[in-house]
Amino acid sequence: MASLWGGRFEKEMDEIVKQFNASIGFDQRMYREDIEGSIAHVTMLGEQGIVSMEEKDQIIRGLEIIRGKIESGEIVFNVDDEDIHMGIESRLIQEIGDVGKKLHTARSRNDQCQVDGRMYLKKEIREIVRNLCCLEGIILEKAEKYADAITVGFTHVQHAQPITVGFVFMAYFQMFKRDIQRLMDAYERMNLCPLGACALAGTTLPTNRQRTAELLGFAAPTENAMDSVSDRDYSLEFLSAASISMMHISRWAEEFVWWNSQEFSYIAIDDSYCTGSSIMPQKKNPDMAELLRGKVGRVYGDLTQLLTVMKGTPLAYNKDFQEDKESLFDAADTWKNSIQIFAGMLKNTEFRMDQIEKQFEKGFLNATDIAEHFANQGIPFREAHSIVGKMVKACETKNCDFEDLTQEELQAIDKRVTKESLGDISIKACVDARVSFGGTAPSEVRRQIRVGSEWLESLPELDG
Repeated sequence: MASLWGGRFEKEMDEIVKQFNASIGFDQRMYREDIEGSIAHVTMLGEQGIVSMEEKDQIIRGLEIIRGKIESGEIVFNVDDEDIHMGIESRLIQEIGDVGKKLHTARSRNDQCQVDGRMYLKKEIREIVRNLCCLEGIILEKAEKYADAITVGFTHVQHAQPITVGFVFMAYFQMFKRDIQRLMDAYERMNLCPLGACALAGTTLPTNRQRTAELLGFAAPTENAMDSVSDRDYSLEFLSAASISMMHISRWAEEFVWWNSQEFSYIAIDDSYCTGSSIMPQKKNPDMAELLRGKVGRVYGDLTQLLTVMKGTPLAYNKDFQEDKESLFDAADTWKNSIQIFAGMLKNTEFRMDQIEKQFEKGFLNATDIAEHFANQGIPFREAHSIVGKMVKACETKNCDFEDLTQEELQAIDKRVTKESLGDISIKACVDARVSFGGTAPSEVRRQIRVGSEWLESLPELDG
């Protein structure tokens, strides 16, 4: 099949060059966007008198026929099509004749691939935001269920302070909230239409780019034609947001792997999200959590790949830019699937509070609370910190808890400390007392849940 751009060429492309040059193998997934963009473009051409209204209608009918044939499987693209733009345009000409050759008036593949990419990514973002909102809803439900359930908080993977399970859930709620906000911010910046920028310098024809932007659901046309065809910031922002969000999923998945181990036994993951061993019949492995932890690497790779492609490309369009799509598609697919899998696993996981409570005797979880209690009695905090450190040392020597230290032992550490001055240092009392804004007290966790629910319900729908 002769190429639509081959007028000045005397030889066909070498077969291996044709294979290397083609992007149809991956960009054909944007056929809907390509046809929608072409319909908007020819509609504008008709309204501007650049093509007749009859020609406009004929081209649109042809494009609709091609869309139907693609969706029915009648049209199968191959390497001779080169890319989705040429694949559709060549079949349009076959379908309706020479009038189809007018479709490409006042546009280039340079701006065409850009409008397809932005439309495709806007659709993906809308779906990913919905998935993240679904995940956030599950987090809020679980946080409410476990708002009073006490667990161990860690720093440096060591017992630190008592917290509630609901508090843990609300920490991750904030991470995914920022993921949603990042996506919505990126969506606003990419919601500009490059169609009509042409190769790099615009056109001499009397086009109306505001009209094509309106028809395609964009806020406005892009401002500079050269930037329009060479910009991939919108893809990089998406990949960056994907990488950060996948990192959040990976962090929680890592904790699921810990919590599921015999050493922790904090959680029971539903069988439908685990696998067994081919040799050890007793095993129940947290494979989904481990896969989620591993998937982040490929999304990081997608971001790095496109950053590397873009770093040495001069203005305006370069063939390197064809390498923007596979990483984008891969990241979007991986991110969507990961959110859905993680949300399902989270929903079907329960915390084993009987096992968690066994951990409260380890690590002196209430040490900080005692120091703050002394500070509240007028002892300077640095002195209180030192006193409690000595109490910990005494307990380690006796292999006992704070409550087991005698009056004499406390007085030997510091004359200001008595059994009475310790007050209620039970784990529950420590948690209940942490009512500072953003703290772990159940009352404060429920405030966070309420605020989070209100934010989630107030999110606007993305245009399109």
